[in-house]
Amino acid sequence: IVYFSSFLLSPKPPPPAGCLIEQLSEEKYECMVCCDVIRLMAPVWSCQSCFHVFHLNCIKKWARSPASQADGWRCPACQNVALKHPTSYTCFCGKVTNPEWQRSEIPHSCGDMCGKKRSGADCNHPCNILCHPGPCPQCPAFVTKACICGRTRYSPMRCGQATVLQCDKVCGAVLNCAEHTCSQVCHRGQCQPCQLLVQQVCYCGVTSREVLCGTDKDGFDGSGHFSCQKLCGKMLECEAHQCQQVCHPGPCQPCPRSPSLVKTCPCGQTPLAKLLELGYSERQSCSDLIPSCGKTCNKPLACGSSDSIHICEKLCHEGSCGPCSLTSTIRCRCGFKTKEVPCETIHNEELVFTCEKRCNKKRSCGRHKCGELCCVSVEHKCHLICGYKLNCGLHRCQEPCHRGNCEPCWQSSFDELTCHCGQSVLYPPIACGTKPPECKNLCTRRHECDHPVFHNCHSEEKCPPCTYLTQKWCMGKHEQRNNIPCHLQDISCGLTCNKELPCEMHHCKRLCHRGECLAEGSCHQPCTLPRPDCGHPCAAPCHKGSSCPRTTCTAKVALQCDCGRRKETVHCTDAATSYQRYAAIAMASKLSDMQLGDSVDIGQLITKKELKQTRLECDQECATLERNRRLAEALQIDSSADPFNIRSTSIYSDSLKEDARKDLKFVTEVEEEIKNLVELTNKGKQPKRSQCFPPMNREHRKIIHELAEVYAVESVSYDSEPKRNVVITAHKGKSACPASSLTSLIEREMTVRAPPPIAHIKQHSSNTWSKMVKEEPVIDYFDVQD
Repeated sequence: IVYFSSFLLSPKPPPPAGCLIEQLSEEKYECMVCCDVIRLMAPVWSCQSCFHVFHLNCIKKWARSPASQADGWRCPACQNVALKHPTSYTCFCGKVTNPEWQRSEIPHSCGDMCGKKRSGADCNHPCNILCHPGPCPQCPAFVTKACICGRTRYSPMRCGQATVLQCDKVCGAVLNCAEHTCSQVCHRGQCQPCQLLVQQVCYCGVTSREVLCGTDKDGFDGSGHFSCQKLCGKMLECEAHQCQQVCHPGPCQPCPRSPSLVKTCPCGQTPLAKLLELGYSERQSCSDLIPSCGKTCNKPLACGSSDSIHICEKLCHEGSCGPCSLTSTIRCRCGFKTKEVPCETIHNEELVFTCEKRCNKKRSCGRHKCGELCCVSVEHKCHLICGYKLNCGLHRCQEPCHRGNCEPCWQSSFDELTCHCGQSVLYPPIACGTKPPECKNLCTRRHECDHPVFHNCHSEEKCPPCTYLTQKWCMGKHEQRNNIPCHLQDISCGLTCNKELPCEMHHCKRLCHRGECLAEGSCHQPCTLPRPDCGHPCAAPCHKGSSCPRTTCTAKVALQCDCGRRKETVHCTDAATSYQRYAAIAMASKLSDMQLGDSVDIGQLITKKELKQTRLECDQECATLERNRRLAEALQIDSSADPFNIRSTSIYSDSLKEDARKDLKFVTEVEEEIKNLVELTNKGKQPKRSQCFPPMNREHRKIIHELAEVYAVESVSYDSEPKRNVVITAHKGKSACPASSLTSLIEREMTVRAPPPIAHIKQHSSNTWSKMVKEEPVIDYFDVQD
């Protein structure tokens, strides 16, 4: 991309018109932007400076690109800057928009006469050939030309010819001073100003200067040429006062105190004619005093403001008004604050002051704040140094802080830049920050191993790691692994370390690792020695050389009732407590037999063997199952039959049933999802299907895992809290739906049973009623006594 941009930004010479016409007609001319051939009917745009032809869409995109921006946009070929972007497809002479292609005409032309002005400086003849690409040909007319000064005429020559005709005669034209003539030989353009030095005096005649002849020629008034900017000082016509104006041309103005000019009193409120009627004497000369009217002066003073104008409080007087005794409100430069000052100090001080407010506006760079006190600046120029790193990455920008990107680093090297092996060379000048050239030869540096080198020559100090495949032992020396890159040092086989620890009781359970097995310094694995009371492992942290501490056993023990229906996993301590309670009850029963004179063996109640056989108590449901079993046995019913859905209900644990009673809606939804998944898997062709549940809490995930076991569905939890979720997978032929769902079981339990029917009794007599209400003995048909 950089090469292509630099190619476009280098100026190209204009192509000949004949070559352009031939290439455009044969569709061999390529657009410099897209490098594609320009077709006969494709909209084009032609540069009026270099006459290169481009696709209209390509030149539009180029004009909008950052690479073409320079106070407008630049032509890709000649770099001529234009302000107006190309918008329409016109012929080469610009008279016809969207010209139609005619087989007999030049492509992209209108077919009419060109009519454009020729490139000659003094040629006024328009181009008389048909609309064409490229520059217009030279004018064929012959004209008679004169020399530069116009005194000599030459024989006819080609119009538009750039030859300069110059004779050997003196110009003799009048110079700018209108007094002297030009002494140069025939020349181009206007004559130079007169170079003679003359003395000039100011209008008042006090100051003189030496300047070129013709300077301030229009300002001469007969006595002087310029104003010295001093007081004139000439005596006025009254011969009593001097002119108080700045040095000026022409005669001085009449005396301002002349009786013919002064018509009012000094304050201007009363005409002198009225004062004459009151008895004042008439003024005869400018030296006479101007009569005073005696009123308050009331002239506006320089102090005050637009809202409150201060006026002079003295009586009508001549000369300037005295200082004001009031106060004025003045503003700071930025207009943020105001303050009151005596008016008499305003004449000696400035009318503005500087406040303490700091300017918060951005400077011209757009990065820093102005920060000046009482700022009145409009542009807020930033005077800090930019300091950003340039594109070379070595130097920093030393220009004042500015907007946009910094200019490229201007420093360059005039030494050759080579790769590390010296085969590839970049010749000067080389811009600062240029990387060494790319070399396609193999790296010749010294490497740590002796394996073959596969990487090319590079400019980085460190070579890429060696990727040659070797055989290496794992960190634990368990096995030798194949196809291991040479640069890999620590290889793990993924097996358990299994080295014997210093305690001589345990083995390291870490995966294959480097260094010592016990990074902490001592073994903390649980002790495996059996407890003397229950036989479970000690489980305390490894304590080599000391006896096992007496702690509560936390091992899990599986308990079940006598019939085997109830199964629970409890801690060993809880099982022992249950057995002690059971043994106490049994002991009390044995003691009652002893009181009757029977002999009792209580040895079985205190042995460890009996302690391990601790059982749960059968509940009402166990009794129901036992009754059904005995009933089926009496009625000779097949034991494999399940007419009362007893087995289907026994597949759900008590904890799962309890959770279903608490949140039946959630259990219903989960069962429906699992059921649909199992049915789709068994009916479809795929061997397995998966279902992902949304993130949920621990209790809900436990319900899903337990239900998955009932449906023979695989369940796995993924991610960490609070995004932990469960994914279930049903396998075809393995997963199956139970005969009775947990939802139907819980709904059957929660359904209110209808009350038993009331027997219809006919009341014939009181004796009959008494017989009917007589209690019948209860017979237990299953109480079989051996």
